[in-house]
Amino acid sequence: MKFVLIDKLVRIEPGRSARAVKNLSLAEEYLADHFPSFPVLPGVLMLEAMVQTAAWVIRTAEDFAHSVIVLREARNVTYGNFVAPGNRMEVEVETVKLAPETAAFKAQCTMDGGNVARARLELARYNLADRNAAWADQDRILVEHWRAQLRLLGGLEALTAENPAN
Repeated sequence: MKFVLIDKLVRIEPGRSARAVKNLSLAEEYLADHFPSFPVLPGVLMLEAMVQTAAWVIRTAEDFAHSVIVLREARNVTYGNFVAPGNRMEVEVETVKLAPETAAFKAQCTMDGGNVARARLELARYNLADRNAAWADQDRILVEHWRAQLRLLGGLEALTAENPAN
């Protein structure tokens, strides 16, 4: 994904739930096209913010066992409000089912307590080496990238704040 659509991980309960925030700035390049005279966060990027937040629940639960986590299905997606530059969107995800190759989540985005977007998500996860053994090094590089990204998003603090034993 070209865009990291969450700015901070506020809370992570590995395997269970997470909360993240997105502070929308006029400097975000996709706003130039969506829409030039009425810039708002595109709905598909709200959905992607929910997917990215849910992926952290999986990564932290499995100690980064899979290098790739993708959206498999989005159901019951609804949008309730626009998110404009200067707004802060909160993203919350809750695990419904955590299976060996997939995970299901209830997800929502809110702003000032009001509904912005909601969805039921199913994510799939795998390693590239499962499909081609020659890609094992790429798996390692991706996992290192995700671990560094967790630090940048404040995820270690979000984990330790909720789980002092970590």
